[in-house]
Amino acid sequence: MARIRVSTIIDAPTSVVWEEVRHIERHVDWMADAESITFTTRRRSGIGTRFECRTKVGPIHLTDAMEITQWHEGKLIGVRHVGLVTGTGRFTLAKARGGRCRFTWDERLYFPWWLGGPFGAFFGSRILKRIWRRNLQVLRALVESGRV
Repeated sequence: MARIRVSTIIDAPTSVVWEEVRHIERHVDWMADAESITFTTRRRSGIGTRFECRTKVGPIHLTDAMEITQWHEGKLIGVRHVGLVTGTGRFTLAKARGGRCRFTWDERLYFPWWLGGPFGAFFGSRILKRIWRRNLQVLRALVESGRV
């Protein structure tokens, strides 16, 4: 299992950050590893929403099937990965000093044998952590630029 956790402080209230991250289809705007998102349910938000995220990390391309399992308005989005890579993930938003927002991305992923299983998880977690730190820098820049 790979446990990956990254966090950043965004100079905006949690409500403003939420307005960006609640739109699942816009995650491709700030996630370098997410090429496209296709919903497989009519829902586009909330518990029970399912979607496929076409993902690229280096030479590896795969479709990550996910279902939203937690949705606490303004505070939390939790997902279950049900595709080739399995596990759980969540975004949490918390108030930080000075009216800012602490945004945390936490994942527990299991890699299939053909991606190296536990060995792949060990190295993959380091690569993904680096990519996701950069993703949070992009998210922070989007929100702080006033996009929302």
